[in-house]
Amino acid sequence: MFSVMKAQEKGMVFIKEGSFVPLYGSISKNPVEVKSFYMDVYPVTNSQFLAFVKKNPSYRKSKIKGIFGDKSYLSYWTADLDFGNAKPNSPVTSVSWFAAKKYCECEGKRLATMDEWEYAAMADTKKIDARTKKEFNEYILSWYEKSKTYENEIGKTFKNYWGVYDMHGLVWEWTADFNSIFLSGESRKDKSNDKNLFCGGASVNATDLMDYAAFMRYAFRGSLKAQYSTRNLGFRCASTAKPKI
Repeated sequence: MFSVMKAQEKGMVFIKEGSFVPLYGSISKNPVEVKSFYMDVYPVTNSQFLAFVKKNPSYRKSKIKGIFGDKSYLSYWTADLDFGNAKPNSPVTSVSWFAAKKYCECEGKRLATMDEWEYAAMADTKKIDARTKKEFNEYILSWYEKSKTYENEIGKTFKNYWGVYDMHGLVWEWTADFNSIFLSGESRKDKSNDKNLFCGGASVNATDLMDYAAFMRYAFRGSLKAQYSTRNLGFRCASTAKPKI
């Protein structure tokens, strides 16, 4: 059995099981149960993704198929194996969900589910759930107003209760089931799994800072399709089992 400390040496931390009421459950107030899992301490960087595309040529910017990555895929890289003026330790962005998923699989990991990500992200430096703290939500909202934070290096934001950095303040992040909520009556009838699932009416309940800060994340996720890539969207990996060292 691998210890939690060994997992940390691999760049992952243990997130203990728990429950919380997510924004989309605010009407029913039914808590979501989250089982214990492991999460990367930092988002994946340019240098890490470069190592990945060297081993997986089909995910290079000139090679990726359109169904797996749009025209913005790695758009700031100057060549297949050159991320240009971007910093090696800055988060890789302009990466599609397909590429993020493949990267995690090659690492023996996976993308975090939306509930796992939100559960880990609701912690500040001292509390597992800091969502009712005004200063915590003001910090998140102030980041939404800043530009080009994706140019910053990883690890420059606060380390939260679990030992995870950069959940807020650096980049948005892909989740495994990014488009699984805010279903409208019309989209439930639609058989396409690649449908835009965001329902704008859900913002009606976003009446305070806590709701609005979370709603912005759900709205952004709900506007995405799996082949999309944007300059402020990156990812990190998670794992159900203890990672092998």
